[in-house]
Amino acid sequence: MKLLRKSILGVMLGGMLAPSAWAGKVEVLHFWTSGGEARSAAVLKELLEAEGHGWEDFAVAGGGGESAMTVLKSRAVSGNPPSAAQIKGPDIQEWAELGFLANLETVARQGGWDELLPKVVADVMRHDGHYVAVPVNVHRVNWLWANPAVFERVGVAVPSSWDEFITVADKLKAAGVTPLAHGGQAWQDATLFEAVALGKGGVDFYRKALVEHDDATLSGPQMVEVLSLFKQLRNYIDADAPGRDWNIATAMVINGDAAMQVMGDWAKGEFSAAGKVAGQDYLCVAAPDTQDAFTFNIDSFAMFEQRDDDDIQAQKDLARLIMEPTFQETFNLNKGSIPARTGLPRDKFDSCAHLSMDDFVRTAEQDTLVPSMAHGMATSSAIQGAIYDVVTNYFNSASMSAEDAARQMARAVKAAI
Repeated sequence: MKLLRKSILGVMLGGMLAPSAWAGKVEVLHFWTSGGEARSAAVLKELLEAEGHGWEDFAVAGGGGESAMTVLKSRAVSGNPPSAAQIKGPDIQEWAELGFLANLETVARQGGWDELLPKVVADVMRHDGHYVAVPVNVHRVNWLWANPAVFERVGVAVPSSWDEFITVADKLKAAGVTPLAHGGQAWQDATLFEAVALGKGGVDFYRKALVEHDDATLSGPQMVEVLSLFKQLRNYIDADAPGRDWNIATAMVINGDAAMQVMGDWAKGEFSAAGKVAGQDYLCVAAPDTQDAFTFNIDSFAMFEQRDDDDIQAQKDLARLIMEPTFQETFNLNKGSIPARTGLPRDKFDSCAHLSMDDFVRTAEQDTLVPSMAHGMATSSAIQGAIYDVVTNYFNSASMSAEDAARQMARAVKAAI
């Protein structure tokens, strides 16, 4: 009865409820700080507070999450980890191996997670057969976003191949338009690089280089070709790109200051927040030469071991709420991604989301569904960091050759394994 009374009071008073009255609380570490992302986080906060629990927001800016992970490591080492943290891919396994994560198996069984989640998603959330994290969405990373008004004005079509991209970008640049909106941050450089690697190299090359870390592939002639094309794209980015946040780059496309952006579908959240309509004000197409592949990034929350019984219950309720239809639908409509769980109605989702849903299923069947290296799904943070360093140094170097960059990448990855 005590919990019920608090839940009812929480619904009535919402955020005005005094912290001391919460049944339990969770401190949530995340890096959703852009407009569309912040709206998405607020949905989960409201749902949890309606259950009678408190939400302590611990947002750390930085679209790639590097800053948030630095903070998390510091907190965990000091014996004071947050209740829940936005962690992805192989990093979930590393935290579980170290004994930090709570077992969510009871919540998962009660919610039927095994039946609701595609295997590729569920496998990422488990450690030693137990759920230790809960997925909030599936992002497609290999998207190209375009402003159709800009293309119409210049008289060119949105490119579907990298050869077409170069031709179109030259014409856009000659017309005084910035062809490619980009932010000069390491994770954004890596996002663009992996799109080139997937398109120019193909799925097998991508897997060997960025998932399996085959030394001969990392340093070989195909990697040199990929790196050469990647560096060529530097010619189509404006001089103010260094340090620019990804959502500011997206705004360049929204406002017609740039024609295109290669970015995951969280960019769609920015278009939506600006009141833009898919297929009318902006276009979403697969990144050049990647129409038959899907690079996935799954946002998820891992729950860290807690001592207080009320806070443990709040954790469990948070995990349950994340998987329920209300949150999965509302969150993904705001965020631009697609639900992690299957079986939800599609009528509220736009054409970009429908294409993503269809391609996710199709590429899984064709075995061309691959994890994103740039967004922590393909490899450890140590190897990812090594690739980041080489990619961004090369992209911004006036003297480093593609051959040197390939050799450096192979050496850096070997040292990080």
